[in-house]
Amino acid sequence: MFHKYLEFFVSRLLGTGIDSLVLWICSDFLFHTYWTINVLSPAISFEFAVFSNFLCSYFWIWKGNIRKQSVKDFFGRFLISNCSAVAGFLIKMVFLLLFQKMFGWDVVICNLVALTVSGMFNFFADVLLFRKRSPVSGGK
Repeated sequence: MFHKYLEFFVSRLLGTGIDSLVLWICSDFLFHTYWTINVLSPAISFEFAVFSNFLCSYFWIWKGNIRKQSVKDFFGRFLISNCSAVAGFLIKMVFLLLFQKMFGWDVVICNLVALTVSGMFNFFADVLLFRKRSPVSGGK
């Protein structure tokens, strides 16, 4: 399981890089209003990161746990993964604000500690989403 966690960690670092790159492109080159730079750009970059993280999970980290890859399976799991990522983001924000309020730390420090908490949530959500499933018995 530790090996899977390391792969998960590496894939999330890649996702963070993609998030930052897309945010930079959107905010510096594509959009020009406060709302599009500060709300739309981060939302778009977050979704790019979620998708890249999911691709790593589906085709690299957990591919041995998927009995039959299909378009339906891919998008079904992606929908669940996307919802889980949003929940992880909300968890991160709650802990970021909690740590800032409790300890008065700088927002960057609070974010890093909160990312540790939400990262554990995201890893276990991935484990559940990509767990090996026993074949369905029956007449099929």
